[in-house]
Amino acid sequence: MLPIATYETYQDGQIIFEEGSHGDWIYAVESGAVELSKTVAGGRAVIVLLESGDIFGEIAFLARIPRTATARAVGETTVGLIDRVFLDTEYNKLSQHFQVILRTLSLRLKRATEMLVENNICIAGS
Repeated sequence: MLPIATYETYQDGQIIFEEGSHGDWIYAVESGAVELSKTVAGGRAVIVLLESGDIFGEIAFLARIPRTATARAVGETTVGLIDRVFLDTEYNKLSQHFQVILRTLSLRLKRATEMLVENNICIAGS
């Protein structure tokens, strides 16, 4: 089990964080659900629906970049913010080479998600 620093509860439709915002917390869905979406011409594209036990926000932490998607509560949702001291300590234990590998993978996931959304391939639940 991951060490949780604090818990936050959101109501249906409430934004947890917005695409493009800065933030370096990683979240764990405790109850309810979280929809991740990206802004596209004419609206938003849902990337995935996360449920209890799922983690999100890792790309911004690992790649040190702004949030790549908007996280929105679906129904009443409680998320845990994974303890920042724990994250920093564990990440800094990794060799510089392995840190580069994780950043590279995170950026590749970001680009792949953007390509899927741009080509209308990304459909939540499929």
